Amino acid sequence: MKRRSFLHSALTAAGTSAVATTDASTAAEAGHSARDYYELRTYHLKAAKQPALDEYLSKAFVPAMTRLGAGPVGVFSEPDGAENLAVHVLTVFSSPDQFASVAAHLATDSEYQKAAADFMSATPADRVYDRIESSLLLAFEGMPRLVKPDASQTRIMNLRIYESHNERAALKKMEMFNTGEFKVFERAKMPVVFCAQTLIGLHMPCLVYMLVFPDDAGRKEGWKRFGKDDPEWKRLRSMHEYDDKEIVSSITNKILTPASYSQI
Repeated sequence: MKRRSFLHSALTAAGTSAVATTDASTAAEAGHSARDYYELRTYHLKAAKQPALDEYLSKAFVPAMTRLGAGPVGVFSEPDGAENLAVHVLTVFSSPDQFASVAAHLATDSEYQKAAADFMSATPADRVYDRIESSLLLAFEGMPRLVKPDASQTRIMNLRIYESHNERAALKKMEMFNTGEFKVFERAKMPVVFCAQTLIGLHMPCLVYMLVFPDDAGRKEGWKRFGKDDPEWKRLRSMHEYDDKEIVSSITNKILTPASYSQI
């Protein structure tokens, strides 16, 4: 309990120091953040092992997160060469405490233990995945909750990662989103699923956001529309403090395919 309370306090402090709000602090003290927390987990594996990972995620992990009260959970695949695959799992948490409770919950969840038995009994010679990478994210003040797309519809996801050369620059890019860029996406009819800063994880300091489109043609058309003749976007881009050359050092662009059982 002390470890979980410490993690809660540390992560709350990390998040509120970036974009402090009274509401977020008050809600965090009550055990429920005013903003979502996300774990973005990536499994690296051979493409031939995807069925085994899908079986584990769909039958064991996702139902266990539902029982915990977490979620929704999104599962998305990304080709990584001819034989390899990256599977990204996005889980929504209401607080740092809920995130910290996952391992203990899975260890005592009998339904999970039964459903995950084959996955957990894999041998080193026949492993399901090569490694897991994980980041803990905090939703932006300007988009405090994930907007769940219609999971019954055909769609692709566009995951984008903006790295900055230092923390000051990263905060300016976050400020740019919070003070106007979200509205530019809205006017361009480009649905944002979530936007968050990385608290713990890879490529820090960075922000991560996800868009949803009906198909790749829709994605390309959306980016053609984005900012075109938009006066607010022109105003933001004209400000030296928001110039990408000053605050963004690298952009990673990923096109992801949702699994049939993905809740996002």
